[in-house]
Amino acid sequence: MKGTLKMKLIRIGEFGSEKPGVLVGPDQFIDLSDIVEDFNESFFASGLLRDLEKEVRLKVLASQIEAIGSRRIGAPIARPHQIICIGLNYRDHAVESGMAVPDEPIIFTKSPNTLVGPNDDVIKPRKSEKLDWEVELGVVIAHRAKYLNSVDSARSVIAGYLVVNDVSERAFQLERGGQWSKGKSAETFNPAGPWLVTPDEIENVLDLEMTLDVNGLRRQTGSTKTMVFNPWEIVHYLSQFMVLEPGDLINTGTPPGVAMGMKPPVYLEVGDTMELCIELLGSQRQRVISGF
Repeated sequence: MKGTLKMKLIRIGEFGSEKPGVLVGPDQFIDLSDIVEDFNESFFASGLLRDLEKEVRLKVLASQIEAIGSRRIGAPIARPHQIICIGLNYRDHAVESGMAVPDEPIIFTKSPNTLVGPNDDVIKPRKSEKLDWEVELGVVIAHRAKYLNSVDSARSVIAGYLVVNDVSERAFQLERGGQWSKGKSAETFNPAGPWLVTPDEIENVLDLEMTLDVNGLRRQTGSTKTMVFNPWEIVHYLSQFMVLEPGDLINTGTPPGVAMGMKPPVYLEVGDTMELCIELLGSQRQRVISGF
């Protein structure tokens, strides 16, 4: 717990009733609900993130440590103002998709109510035929940002990083006309977590291994070092077109190995299990279920 802002933020509890806390061991956390209402827009905007380390130290000294045990881990942030996604941000993924590597970031959005915990079930939508997976590096915004002056200045508005699964329905996304969002915004389509890792916890966010398995078979293997646009470039770029609010989530793209790129494609079915991991950021596990 030495240094500045070296923390992993976590939320524990049933959906809609999660308590904010900080991870202090492999299965241990400090409950911060007596200090912080939630890891939401007002929390990040207030700058309270800077003061949490002192509070955590005091609680550790007072032995106020709890076991996570069988309790549900929620998304490490409350419902954000917006979820912004960057498409084709890995060169090798663009190739497998049969699309050109973009000259500028491709932007689309997901509905904020897609956000769920890292191990929650993923619901296969009604009439879904091409359900797909995407392990991605997520970025959470710490401060309101617009028209940032430089790429380097974008570093200061990043609260931390997390694992996300940008679940996608390819037929909805690519075969039904219009924007990609309709294939990205179904219920449960954005598992996130297990925790939000502050930037000082990560020596080099541009050299993190990424993996995703389906039913125990490795489907995606990649690294953040092959991103076309890095997180600071993305945040700076977005700020030229929109106002980024505290607590906003940015999904920064996926490496190769998605179902759509397989020959022939093998899409997710009810009963399948996805397991995904990003080095230093933790792992997720979701089961595909039918909601209809």
